[in-house]
Amino acid sequence: MSIGIGVIGAGVMGADHARIIREEISGAHLAMVADQDVGRAEAAAKGARTTTDPSALVYDHSVGAVLIASPDDTHFGLLKAALAAGKPVLCEKPLATKSEEALEIVRLEKRLGRSLVQTGYMRRFDPSYRAMKTTLAGGELGRARMLHCSHRNASAPPWFVGAMPVTNTLVHEIDICRWLLNDELIAVSAIPTKEKDPALFVFETAGGTVISVEVFMNATYGYHVQAEAVCSNGTVSLAEPTTQRLRINGSEQTSYPQNWIPRFADAYRIQNQKWVAAIANGTVAEGAATSWDGFAATFIAEQVLVALETRQRVEIKLPVA
Repeated sequence: MSIGIGVIGAGVMGADHARIIREEISGAHLAMVADQDVGRAEAAAKGARTTTDPSALVYDHSVGAVLIASPDDTHFGLLKAALAAGKPVLCEKPLATKSEEALEIVRLEKRLGRSLVQTGYMRRFDPSYRAMKTTLAGGELGRARMLHCSHRNASAPPWFVGAMPVTNTLVHEIDICRWLLNDELIAVSAIPTKEKDPALFVFETAGGTVISVEVFMNATYGYHVQAEAVCSNGTVSLAEPTTQRLRINGSEQTSYPQNWIPRFADAYRIQNQKWVAAIANGTVAEGAATSWDGFAATFIAEQVLVALETRQRVEIKLPVA
């Protein structure tokens, strides 16, 4: 039986999710696309039904599961609607723009007694990050003493303003660090450069690992993420994913994409396929980010903003769900 997927939002991410569901996922089909821009919805739908009303999509009988890729400030209301309809939902990060709203989603899901929400931290499904986690969990390297991460964009779009480098970008590093180390972050310090971009964030974990994260929104040369764990007996880092390495005129050149979509194409495909398979089996995708993980990333990001403003070390104390 094929699951009808409804995609809310037909921007860059929503359109790509619609394409993935349509072309690369088994056990599901694109049933409907919702976007306020009719033309954009129709372009993403490629013949599937469209609407300008996301609530109509959520409650439509042809939609068995909902994928939210609309603007950040719409996520909370749409998640509540999907839970009220009893439908599985994959929500692009952030789960909500405020941690209290994200925690409300966690508690709503808990009261339903069903795990319906998956937060779209797709790096958990990236083969290179998965290999790194497997190596760390194997124990041969010993305890991870430090973890160095960098997140560089070629350039930030015009609408990427205010706290978004933290609330929309750093949250990826927050989530992947918690997942890689299977550890909680308990404190953060923030050190911006004179230009504010890039900025360095230093986290401490309950297990004693120190994490450094560089976020550079306007690195100019391309999209580039990296991670290296420094352990008791050695190190492990992500290999540079590239389609080619060019040697010419006494030099060697590696190419980088201009955004995250080519870099994480496999991650998005694997994430969406495992989400669909989990729905069919009535389970939760192994290793997926839950509603709690979505809440944790947003909550920790709020503490990072305090550290940025005060230039003080800020303790992180996650509340009880």
